[in-house]
Amino acid sequence: MSDLTPEPLARPGRFGEFGGRYVPEALIPALEELDEARRKAMVDPEFMGELERLHRTYTGRPSIITEVPRFAAHAGNARIILKREDLNHTGSHKINNVLAQALLTKRMGKTRVIAETGAGQHGVATATAAALMGLECVIYMGKVDTERQALNVARMKMLGAEVVPVPTGSATLKDAINDALRDWVTNVGNTHYILGTVTGPHPFPEMVRDFHRVIGVEARAQVLDLTGRLPDAVIACVGGGSNAMGIFHRFIDDAGVHLIGIEAGGEGVESGRHAARFAASSPGVLHGTFSYLMQDDDGQTLESHSISAGLDYPSVGPEHAYLRDTGRAEYRYATDAETMHAFELLCRTEGIIPALESAHALAGALEVGRELGPDALLLVNLSGRGDKDMHTAAEYFGLLDGEATPEGTADEPRAEGDGRTQL
Repeated sequence: MSDLTPEPLARPGRFGEFGGRYVPEALIPALEELDEARRKAMVDPEFMGELERLHRTYTGRPSIITEVPRFAAHAGNARIILKREDLNHTGSHKINNVLAQALLTKRMGKTRVIAETGAGQHGVATATAAALMGLECVIYMGKVDTERQALNVARMKMLGAEVVPVPTGSATLKDAINDALRDWVTNVGNTHYILGTVTGPHPFPEMVRDFHRVIGVEARAQVLDLTGRLPDAVIACVGGGSNAMGIFHRFIDDAGVHLIGIEAGGEGVESGRHAARFAASSPGVLHGTFSYLMQDDDGQTLESHSISAGLDYPSVGPEHAYLRDTGRAEYRYATDAETMHAFELLCRTEGIIPALESAHALAGALEVGRELGPDALLLVNLSGRGDKDMHTAAEYFGLLDGEATPEGTADEPRAEGDGRTQL
């Protein structure tokens, strides 16, 4: 497990100017307790051994890689390999971080966990870990997201969690985090907040990244074993950024590997209905950390939009902001239309139904593959499966009213979206 131990930050809690800890004073002791607990745990053979055992016997790690040549034929015949986090127990990468934080909860002697969720995958993973370890569980979810991810709401309830719909604001992920933080301030004595992505106050961005780093550690070795070389590009979708940071981090020192994050372009940046933070935002503070933020001239947070609930968030993890500003990673966006084309294409050519979040990364791979050509080797993080998204997809393609013909077909891609960032 030593390969999973990351290098310490030069300034704990900071990635360049980004990150930090901007929270009410009442939360400082809990964050200090968490920081101390996770630092000790990461070098404790008993803790790491238990986490490794759970990943091997419960999560299903190591997750496999799958080459997708029929999909890649639409991407300039570049060679494309998927890291299959969709095959993990609960259906996404989220379980990697949740199991570790649930173990930390018990280690800190707390009996209750809370979490926020957008697409529902983090909520399902948290409810699963709470059931496994006998912890009380409350999940906050924007009311809009409870409606578009109704299947995951039912799964959380079936696992014994209380799901709290949040009707305020845009009733999406941002507002769910607000209410989860309020709960944590009130119940910090017996409650741990299992934050689901690489944002929030220190130590969450660093800790969540470290618990997801196993994705890149496995994938790097698997690609080398299969192809004999490193990929030209590693591509992942970016909402808060946990799956992307998980697969990026092991490749950061490989200067020849292009790291590309794909944000949610929604209906296009020009429309204002998107979550492309790096295309239309400026640095600011949200949910306890300093990063890029969609905000107006008065510093008020703007509402974001994406067809995928998991990417519908107006800010992004601070380490992504650092990687972007230092030029180590590039961030593009895919519109809803481009995403749904990639979603359909993977279904029709490879028999794999991806999560809508992951379909953004697939849309990015189509673009990058066409630019780099047939000699390119691309690694794409398939962060989740699309069972939860079938109602949204069926509505989009007109399949709920008995119509057999979707808006487009895999062999006839729709027109390119507007204004995408180019390499």
